[in-house]
Amino acid sequence: MKLHAALARALAGHGVDTMFGLIGDANMFLVHSFVHDMDRRYVGAAHESAAMFMGVGYAGPSGRLAVVTVTHGPALTNTVTGLIAAVRGRIPLLVIAGDTATGSRTNIQDIAQRDVVLPSGAGFEQARSPHSALHDLAVAIGRALVERRPIVLNIPCDFMDEEVPYADVALNLPAAQTPYPDPGAIRHAASRIATAHRPIVIAGRAAIAARPSLLAFAERIGAPVATTLTAKDLFRDEPFDLGIAGGPAEAAARQAVEDSDLVVAFGTDGEALTAGRRVVVVDTHLSAWPWTVDAEVRGDAAVVAEALMDELDERGAAPSGHRSAALVWRLAGRPPLPPGAIVTALRQLDEILPQDRVLVSDGGRLMAEPLRHLRVIDPRAFVFPESFGSAGTGMGAAIGAAAACKPHPVVLICSGEGFLHGGLAEFATAAREHLDVIVVVCDNDGHGADLATLAEALGGDGITVRGLDDLPAVEKLVTSRTRPLLIDLRLED
Repeated sequence: MKLHAALARALAGHGVDTMFGLIGDANMFLVHSFVHDMDRRYVGAAHESAAMFMGVGYAGPSGRLAVVTVTHGPALTNTVTGLIAAVRGRIPLLVIAGDTATGSRTNIQDIAQRDVVLPSGAGFEQARSPHSALHDLAVAIGRALVERRPIVLNIPCDFMDEEVPYADVALNLPAAQTPYPDPGAIRHAASRIATAHRPIVIAGRAAIAARPSLLAFAERIGAPVATTLTAKDLFRDEPFDLGIAGGPAEAAARQAVEDSDLVVAFGTDGEALTAGRRVVVVDTHLSAWPWTVDAEVRGDAAVVAEALMDELDERGAAPSGHRSAALVWRLAGRPPLPPGAIVTALRQLDEILPQDRVLVSDGGRLMAEPLRHLRVIDPRAFVFPESFGSAGTGMGAAIGAAAACKPHPVVLICSGEGFLHGGLAEFATAAREHLDVIVVVCDNDGHGADLATLAEALGGDGITVRGLDDLPAVEKLVTSRTRPLLIDLRLED
């Protein structure tokens, strides 16, 4: 069969049911075969950058490999922001990139594609020949899954029409292992923890599955708990939950973090650590930190937490007094909200919006308040595609999450600038794909656009909220929605 048909069949055989991308001469036959021969789904983006963040949004809540395809030259250079974000977010993502024909020297889109990819931190696999391409695909998929980062499989466009024999190629993935942490590292970390007077435990996304062990560990050492942004709401409703440590933190929680004398960080990838603070780092993949840490333990968060408790018990170390009635009172004693504040509207929206939602947050200004007040039931249902700090990526991530998480609805929060920067064209993609996406725009009206009308023109529904009296109409639209909905929230603080 033709190579493009063989690749499509192999992708389906490896369990790929959805592909995101933008087609051109170097990848269009692959997409055609994937859809029409394999009966799989292709979501076409308006821009390659958005296609990459669709992959990020798909892989994040599903935990599955995301697959994106683009053509060559400028199409590949348009993926660089997404590549870097996926590298920093540890996202397993396969990018199938077409390349200029091997014999061409005059194509205007020709570029050294390996040299574009490698500085992003992503991996690169070259299809060496049409006959090796199925093996090259298996290697690229295996690397993306094991290394938990994007891998670009580069395939010259003249390969796609070549006849090749088809054969299934196994991925041969290594068996998952949970090694016991180094006993010396455990003893060293425990010695630091035992002398702390005001420790706190911070969990990142990589430690979500270890929640019970982390709560037991935090109680054992007398520490309140907090999360990075990407593990939002992991400890919600726990009495000593500080919430998010960092930018969107509540004032009382921020003060508790600042008062601490030791941070024990599980799976945070450095997100919530502060220079000058004593830090114990626990992660499966330790790397060079840009600051000095007091102790590092490599291992699974739950296993390390249990080992640290055993070591502290053996030492007879007493818990600190940081978990106090005064701290509970301080966390609970938040000041009342002024009537008509945007915070009041956000808290009402938190009740109005579907409770089984997947929440996606764009970056940029005005995002701190929504992140405080719009909750998720499970932190794995929160997608924050901002590992590289580029605003305007949320709409793409929301589309990817909606494709991965049906029948759960997806709620995207973004600023007006973020929506116009990267979301406008892709809102039409969500409408075309009949995806259940609700976009909440926290709008300062600095752009002068009527976003609700634009949403309707792009195939969705829209409503502008200028006061709390408009929220009943929002609730009605949310309940009766049949297509993507945009809520343009124009309220003053």
